Amino acid sequence: MANNKPTARKRRLARALKGNRAVPAWVVARTSGRIRTNPKRRNWRRDRLKV
Repeated sequence: MANNKPTARKRRLARALKGNRAVPAWVVARTSGRIRTNPKRRNWRRDRLKV
């Protein structure tokens, strides 16, 4: 991530980066496969963030 952007925006981007991952295997196991996908998952090319 480049340095020439405000810190607040950088923090929001970092949070979005961390949230953009699959559901852990233990969650799928614990819920007996009812929860498999993350509804907040997004692709960096398709979906623009409003941060």
